[in-house]
Amino acid sequence: MARVTRFAPSPTGPLHLGHAYAALIAAARGDRFFLRIEDIDTGRCKPEWEAAIYEDLEWLGLRFETPVMRQSARIPAYRNALARLTNRAFTYHSTCTRGDIRAALSAPQEGVLGPDGPVYPGTCRDRQHSEGALRLNIGKAMQAVGAIHFTETGTRPGDHIFDSAHMTTCVGDIVLARRDIGTSYHLAVVVDDAAQGITEVTRGEDLFDATPIHVLLQRLLGLPTPAYYHHRLIRDDYGKRLAKRDDARALSRYRAEGATPADIRRMVGLPKG
Repeated sequence: MARVTRFAPSPTGPLHLGHAYAALIAAARGDRFFLRIEDIDTGRCKPEWEAAIYEDLEWLGLRFETPVMRQSARIPAYRNALARLTNRAFTYHSTCTRGDIRAALSAPQEGVLGPDGPVYPGTCRDRQHSEGALRLNIGKAMQAVGAIHFTETGTRPGDHIFDSAHMTTCVGDIVLARRDIGTSYHLAVVVDDAAQGITEVTRGEDLFDATPIHVLLQRLLGLPTPAYYHHRLIRDDYGKRLAKRDDARALSRYRAEGATPADIRRMVGLPKG
């Protein structure tokens, strides 16, 4: 069976060396390679940054299948997925702010961090609010599916299994839809990977802890679970993960200074293409 991979950047700034590494890894591992523009955060995403993504990928010599999927055009698909989860009573509205969450966390819970920050204490779970962010009742969801697992082919190879105790303690009731956006990264990425037929998700190891969330949503929505390849991160001279605000390592700057795609490969520790 053909291996289908994707590169899914957000157009919120210039692509840097870390993005180049992620795109090159995904393209190299796929028999079919897709690009997805993750632009649901309309307040931060800009058309000029999206145009720069295409320019950078073309310069790197990467070719992807078309048409390109853009998340901003897929809001109905996300709404449909949310409706399915809500109809099964797996969701609830939360009006808690980040300050409310911090105030609600008390020792010994304080300091427990999940993929999205402090694990939500479930303050609004039984309050029956009709508005606010939409959260997943993760305990109820885990009761419905039992233990979840996925196969990792990257930095932590093997089968990984997560039970209800882990998910409720270390993940918590994650947000499925923000009030200002109507969806979330977790929900959108699951729906989109299924729509594109992705068989192996390649992404940075910083997203490893989010993967159980995605597998749980796949199970709840009846979607296939791909394999996962979490790769190492490209870091600066101080060991810090590169960010889009780090313009000094933007691909466009390297290109303007005369670097070649082969130079970029060498910088990120990949062999010549």
